[in-house]
Amino acid sequence: MSNESSQSGDSDASAEADAHDASGNRRPHAGRRARARKLLQERAGGDTGWLLVTSLPNIAYLTGFSGSNAVLALHAQDPDRDLLGTDGRYAEQARIQAPGLPTLIDRSTLPAIVSAVAAGRGSLMVESCLAVADHQAVQERVRGPVTPLVGLVEELRIIKDAAEIAALMAACAITSAAFEQLFDEVRPGMTEIAIARRLEQLFGEMGASDRAFETIVGSGPNSAIPHHRCGQRAIEPGDLLVVDAGALVDGYHADMTRTAVVARQPADWQAEIHGIVLDGQTRARASAVDGMALARLDTAARQPIADAGYGEAFAHGLGHGVGLEIHEAPMIGTRSTGSLGVGMPVTIEPGIYLPGRGGVRIEDTLVVESSGPRVLTAMSRELRTVG
Repeated sequence: MSNESSQSGDSDASAEADAHDASGNRRPHAGRRARARKLLQERAGGDTGWLLVTSLPNIAYLTGFSGSNAVLALHAQDPDRDLLGTDGRYAEQARIQAPGLPTLIDRSTLPAIVSAVAAGRGSLMVESCLAVADHQAVQERVRGPVTPLVGLVEELRIIKDAAEIAALMAACAITSAAFEQLFDEVRPGMTEIAIARRLEQLFGEMGASDRAFETIVGSGPNSAIPHHRCGQRAIEPGDLLVVDAGALVDGYHADMTRTAVVARQPADWQAEIHGIVLDGQTRARASAVDGMALARLDTAARQPIADAGYGEAFAHGLGHGVGLEIHEAPMIGTRSTGSLGVGMPVTIEPGIYLPGRGGVRIEDTLVVESSGPRVLTAMSRELRTVG
């Protein structure tokens, strides 16, 4: 592959230059870069020169660019000096997805970006996710200090804007609709992997760009493994069937889990643990309001499960943030700090897992609004019989 080196973009681009795309749709990325710039100044002080953004989800958040190779040099004071780096495979994609943002095209993207900005005055900061070898390569090209910075863009990403919420709503709507159709189609004898692939096909047919993560289908004893990797086990009458999946829309990830019983009415023990999990999940959903401490939210779901004698059978955290990544801040568990805020999408996913027998998990994606929680995954949570 050739090693092209060129630079394009309008040096007079303003902070508002990419406010709308060619179709008139609002593009919020310049505003996000402005907020990142302000936070960078607050954290690093007035001598800050550049922040190298190397996390691809963070680059997508700040620019709209979704290629697999990118570096963004964010200038601490001057938006006209921001520079997006990628390679020749993505030159046209960068032009379309990040209009008005100067772009450097070079296969050796990180060294090229560093060389382009290192001659300027001021310090260079890098995201803490940068690999050690890459950090050393940066340091070799920079005269001054290279300082790692932890979680700056991630902090901004916790609260979603209207465009992000719209993408999450679309992803969750597709997820719910696809689950409904899947559960109508499931029959005894289908394998876990076949069920997973059919669900992912439905995501695509309904307008998703991809699955949000590796689909989890656990049947029978496998349903007691929270992150079971689905395989060739054929589902049988009487099995508990746990399906955990989500659709991907415009880079945003849905996440939902439902539990069913295959081809029979639920056994007493299956109905019991499902009812307990549903009670905890319902309490937590209702408690997901602005200002709720994350640890208290976890307790809202965990306490009724523990009171019923199944505390040790719920061994994972209650949930997590979702957005450009399937797992992002905040993480919700017994040791979590912080609290919910308006515009924060999170999952609520308690479970009970009985090794060798089966398990139940019920999960929804919701967003915190000023009026309370808004659940985005609308499918019924009842313990239904499928097949």
